Amino acid sequence: MANVSETADSAQDLVNQRKRKTWLLGLLLLVVLLGLLLLVVLLGAAVWAWHTLYGRWRESTDDAYVNGNVVEITPLVTGTVVSIGADDGDLVHEGQVLLEFDPADAQVGLQAAKAKLARAVRQVRGLYSNVDGMKAQVAARQAELQKAQENFTRRQTLAAGGAISQEELSHARDDLASAQSALNSARQQLNTSTALVDDTVVSSHPEVQAAAAELRQAYLANARTTLLAPVTGYVAKRSVQLGQRLQPGTATMAVIPLDQLWIDANFKETQLRNMRIGQPVDIVADVYGSEVKYNGTIDSLGAGTGSAFALLPAQNATGNWIKIVQRVPVRVHINPEQLARHPLRIGLSTQVDVDLHDQSGPVLAQQPRQTASFSTRIYDRQLVEADDMITQLIHENSAGASKTALR
Repeated sequence: MANVSETADSAQDLVNQRKRKTWLLGLLLLVVLLGLLLLVVLLGAAVWAWHTLYGRWRESTDDAYVNGNVVEITPLVTGTVVSIGADDGDLVHEGQVLLEFDPADAQVGLQAAKAKLARAVRQVRGLYSNVDGMKAQVAARQAELQKAQENFTRRQTLAAGGAISQEELSHARDDLASAQSALNSARQQLNTSTALVDDTVVSSHPEVQAAAAELRQAYLANARTTLLAPVTGYVAKRSVQLGQRLQPGTATMAVIPLDQLWIDANFKETQLRNMRIGQPVDIVADVYGSEVKYNGTIDSLGAGTGSAFALLPAQNATGNWIKIVQRVPVRVHINPEQLARHPLRIGLSTQVDVDLHDQSGPVLAQQPRQTASFSTRIYDRQLVEADDMITQLIHENSAGASKTALR
């Protein structure tokens, strides 16, 4: 009986152990499930907090590339290249000589234009002299008319008393008519000469102005045989060679000002809802990696999608249609100080991250620019020098002209 009792107790203990193990396993499973649920809740809360506090206020894209001005150097006159002042990769300063053409033809044309202006000035001086001469002739004809009038009046009185014959009176009358005709002719010639110079001086006379315009054109043609750098930057795409005959508009090389770069970031249209001009942007360039970060601001949002301005835009009204999310270029201004410390180049890949918190800016520009976005002054001096040359030539060839004509 004792053995039966012991066997029953062992079986009961085994059942109790199995119950305890099952309970512990269920408790452990419950704890694991509660832990997983808590983890999911915490992760959900973290995601919600990240989206609420950070994620929904940020938009980023890696479809962003460095862009900038590519200033093409093209001639304005036909010429043969005799000198090349810079090559690919060289730094050039604004106003530096890049190309020189054979100047022989242009110099000959300039000398011919100078001679033509000098001749025009002297011819105009002759016109003013003709006016002075015709004024003297009119004065002489007036004196002759007055003398003929007095002679006719005297003879008319004598003829009334029979002191002279009617024939002599007739001659006096003819002399008076002849003097009047001579005066009228002189006055007509004076009017004709005056009309050629009326209300003008030598420098403003049409003949001189026409010759001066030709001289300006010849001077510019001569000056343009030297091609200058319109901006400070680095030379790229040099294709011109010595001895090459170039026509106006032929691309010879490009100058890229690397201090005038920006980012063209192509955002999806669904990312533009909260973007505004002026919002801050964080920029990372692949060439430097995440160790170098640039700060920028949104300068403008594109006026159309990239596909709308493609060479062959999509024709969604024909054939089968599949909706494709479009991208819009957004221009980002780069901090110039950071750009100077870590130079970039056109075409480099970047990643941009826009902070959307500031919603005060406009979506599109509200006012036109008040000043030029980019400008150069290297060509202004050419016309000034041409005008100085014209003034000097007019002065040198006007020596001896009347003070009235020179005023």
